[in-house]
Amino acid sequence: MQKEKKSTILVKGNTITILSKKSEDFISLTDMVKSFGDETIIKNWLRNRNTVEFLGIWEQINNPNFNLVEFDQIRKQTGLNSFVLSAKKWITATGAIGLIASAGRYGGTFAHKDIAFEFGSWLSPEFKLYLIKEFQRLKEKEQKLQSLEWNLQRTLSKINYKIHTDAIKEKLIPVKVTKEQVSILYANEADLLNIALFGMIAKEWKEQNPYKEGNIRDYATLEQLVVLSNLESINAVLIHNELSQKERLLQLNSIAITQMKSLLANKQIKKLK
Repeated sequence: MQKEKKSTILVKGNTITILSKKSEDFISLTDMVKSFGDETIIKNWLRNRNTVEFLGIWEQINNPNFNLVEFDQIRKQTGLNSFVLSAKKWITATGAIGLIASAGRYGGTFAHKDIAFEFGSWLSPEFKLYLIKEFQRLKEKEQKLQSLEWNLQRTLSKINYKIHTDAIKEKLIPVKVTKEQVSILYANEADLLNIALFGMIAKEWKEQNPYKEGNIRDYATLEQLVVLSNLESINAVLIHNELSQKERLLQLNSIAITQMKSLLANKQIKKLK
């Protein structure tokens, strides 16, 4: 399961926390209101009929488990002087996923970015525009960092692949073979690594994913790319040591399992996601 990640942006001198979880971003409404007052503003916004309608529509689009019966009961009460709605009450009653209410020093009320931007409009159109601008800047920065790490691993994999193919030429390819034989032999060695790491050959993956472009390695995770790069270097050494393909597969698979377990538990690797 992907770990929650927190980051911050600065909007008109106000530090606002962004919580990223399950590939979705939630913005702190608690931080947003600091320039305008206290959390009473959030409660006033939540008891507004337009807000309730907006939240209900968002949940119906994004949340298959949204409780429409409870939503209708809440909607009927909006507009009454006695009507009060908190984020926690909304979540508990309807099973909403667009808001998060947490206690503690670093807690508060968070909203999915769609909802947070709507709240920003209610606070101030100018504030909303600055919020969107800084949020986009943060996402662009994260994307560039992720792309850099990805390309680094891809480049490392390609360099080691050259070492790998050189070893195949020296030890596995008979003299005077045809180009077709060379390509088949390379494919077999590539699939040896595919089986060791992915549990299937490239052809099997393509048959299971007929509508996807590229190959199995194009869809590898960061951890898999790191291990793949290592396996290519290790396989080159094993080839020089004249181990049979069966012996190499067993060793490479064991190494792949060990290294994947280590990387998946590595906190530094997780920070790159």
